[in-house]
Amino acid sequence: MEFTIGGRLEVRITPADVGKRVSVRRRTDNGGPGAEFTDVVGVLTSWNNGVLSITRKSGESVHIVESSVAAGKVVPAAPARRRGPAASFGELAAVTARAWQPVESEALGDWRLRAAGGFTRRANSALPLGDPGLPVGEALGRVRDWYEERGLPAYVQTATGAEGTQELLCAELERHGWRREVSAEVRIAALAPVGDLEADVRAVRLTREPDAAWLARYQRFSTPGPHVLRVLGSGPSVWFATVPGSTEATGDAADAADAGPDAPPAAIGRCVVDGRWAGFMAVEVAPEHRRRGLATTVMAALARRALDEGASAAWLQVEEDNEGARALYDGMGFAAHHRYHHYRSA
Repeated sequence: MEFTIGGRLEVRITPADVGKRVSVRRRTDNGGPGAEFTDVVGVLTSWNNGVLSITRKSGESVHIVESSVAAGKVVPAAPARRRGPAASFGELAAVTARAWQPVESEALGDWRLRAAGGFTRRANSALPLGDPGLPVGEALGRVRDWYEERGLPAYVQTATGAEGTQELLCAELERHGWRREVSAEVRIAALAPVGDLEADVRAVRLTREPDAAWLARYQRFSTPGPHVLRVLGSGPSVWFATVPGSTEATGDAADAADAGPDAPPAAIGRCVVDGRWAGFMAVEVAPEHRRRGLATTVMAALARRALDEGASAAWLQVEEDNEGARALYDGMGFAAHHRYHHYRSA
């Protein structure tokens, strides 16, 4: 990253650049001979009382004392993706929300308050896609009250790392005492290569509703109730995949298919088709069947059904600490588009 003009470091940003993507080089010592530097790239979210705040694409906030800034400049948005479909943050945010809908929702300006009896943060958080029609502090107070009335913790879901995401709102949430609990990547890919994966999809049973066996394998199904089924069944075109389990736990696809519908599932998955998009969720494999390609089999079967319905692009969400899933999706061609975060009221 070049910061110099005529060999001299230059600070070419001011408080007027708040809201822009910047690159800042700061001193990590007292600035004497042999000074060391580190670079920070992200959205400049504030510049107050001699301190700059920058939110990285990961959602991390970095605070820099103005006197330590050696150089800085405004930089363009991250370059367009080299693989996968083109997609704006607004389009993906709407698609992902339709694939996991709450039982109850209410508008707060352009924000959407969502509740589903506490089943997952995604269905029990405020989705702030626009202007709440109130100052942010007042809007956050309304959010707290709404969730308190329902006996639920107050969460706001935000996004960082792409053009049009919500770094400024993340900084506002932190200033009002909200704390980030969970972060995940939203990844996208072309759908056809997922459908073309080598897999014995004869082992996969596709249904429009999850049966008792599917729910028994689903790790998040800890609180049974109609609200869970309503969230799982929400979306324009929803499919559930099940690979029946083999009594000998061989992991062979044909053996699993022959085990019958009443055997505990070896693997499950969920897909929501919405126009050109197919979203993949709840891809889980029983511990005794792992490392035998069943997650790939489930993804391929769901992708082929989505292709039949006219979809051409794929998306999924993966938590940042799930290294196994990240490696699997890397191999399928999924690339990070942006990150989303859940902030909880203190």
